[in-house]
Amino acid sequence: MDRGVSTLEVSLLAESAGWRFDRALAAAVPSLSRERLKVLISSGNVRRADGTALRDPSAKIVTGDVVVMVPLPVPDKAEAQDIALDVIFEDDHLLIVDKPAGLVVHPAAGNLDGTLVNALLHHCAGRLSGIGGVARPGIVHRIDKDTSGLLVVAKNDKTHEGLAKQFAAHTIDRRYLAISQGIPGDGSVDAPLARSPHDRKKVAIIRSGKRAVTHYRTLEALRDAALIECRLETGRTHQIRVHMASIGHALIGDPVYGGRSRAKLPLNFQRQALHATRLGFVHPVTSEAIAFDSPMPVDMQELFRALRV
Repeated sequence: MDRGVSTLEVSLLAESAGWRFDRALAAAVPSLSRERLKVLISSGNVRRADGTALRDPSAKIVTGDVVVMVPLPVPDKAEAQDIALDVIFEDDHLLIVDKPAGLVVHPAAGNLDGTLVNALLHHCAGRLSGIGGVARPGIVHRIDKDTSGLLVVAKNDKTHEGLAKQFAAHTIDRRYLAISQGIPGDGSVDAPLARSPHDRKKVAIIRSGKRAVTHYRTLEALRDAALIECRLETGRTHQIRVHMASIGHALIGDPVYGGRSRAKLPLNFQRQALHATRLGFVHPVTSEAIAFDSPMPVDMQELFRALRV
């Protein structure tokens, strides 16, 4: 059994030969409704013993053995887990975490545990703001799984609300270090973003999307690449990755927006070269202006050195 999936081995009865597949399966598995089985079939969760997915509920089926994979219910709240955290600042109201690449921020389908939220629940003994709901306690903003760097986490609702207002007003100082394909120079991209109508896992520049602004500057020219700093005026999903790709300078290693560049990467670099290096804001309780910096992680430093002219 895979984690999060209940596996049923089913033998279709001889008398069901020639029936619609969903009808035959419903007769063999009375514990699941025909409508539920239609969804499982269409999503590729019903397979022959050799692993071939059977995706057409209306297909006329012959007898034989199939495997039905039923996703288990998702827990209604995240659980505390003892996962190491790099906490660079903490007080009674908030903490700043330096997230490594590969760590998912909060539980979701496919990542039900082992996330930053699970680690925070253990570290803070459950003392986190509830505004984000039971699945995202304390989470004010996010960065992608394979992006490294700084995140601020709220321990109570007052802090969360104060930080959220600063994010909405675009007064948070957020800067990223990235390594781009080619040398983009200095400039800005002001282009609205929304989910791609062609691929819901991707973000695209769409006229009806939300306004998104990225300011970038080249810090050092490299070999067919550049170390750049990106400053976010807004904070949309995949913003830097999409904006830089839109001007022909996708981030090196980006598996979604980086095109064919991945085949040429030195050191077998396996993620988008993007690191949240600075986070500055006004403390929502003490009113003190504070800022934090994080150097490039080791994998990006090695990539940078390999690409230097």
